[in-house]
Amino acid sequence: MADLKVGDSAPDFSLLNENGLPVSLKDYLGKSIVVLYFYPKDFTSGCTTEACSFRDDYKIYQDKGAVVIGVSLDSVESHSKFSQEYKLPFLILSDNSKEVAKAYGVLGVGGFLAKRVTFIINRDGKITHVFPKVDVKHHSEEVLKAIEELQKA
Repeated sequence: MADLKVGDSAPDFSLLNENGLPVSLKDYLGKSIVVLYFYPKDFTSGCTTEACSFRDDYKIYQDKGAVVIGVSLDSVESHSKFSQEYKLPFLILSDNSKEVAKAYGVLGVGGFLAKRVTFIINRDGKITHVFPKVDVKHHSEEVLKAIEELQKA
């Protein structure tokens, strides 16, 4: 398990999104700030609250040159239903192999779920923020404040 911290290079990955299309971190390098958030399970109350919070603020993320990408161990089919049900405007990726969760050090005890952890990755692929403790109701606001600080620096 990785113990990633601020300043580390974010591990690249290629996973299928909710539409079954491949998405890689390198697709965004040099173009966007990436908010990569790991969450335990589609359709659970905390994960739904967190996803809807990112959804409601998504225009602000776009205005700041950032993309939001959610990752869990759920299947593409589950992600497709979750994304449609809650009208999520951002990508959610299926890490069925658990390789990305392992690379980011967020695989939960027993290996059945990803931990709720968020990484902000700058355009150069460096991790600028790690949020290992997340309040699902206010997390999006916290992440937006961190992006604002990043842009001022």
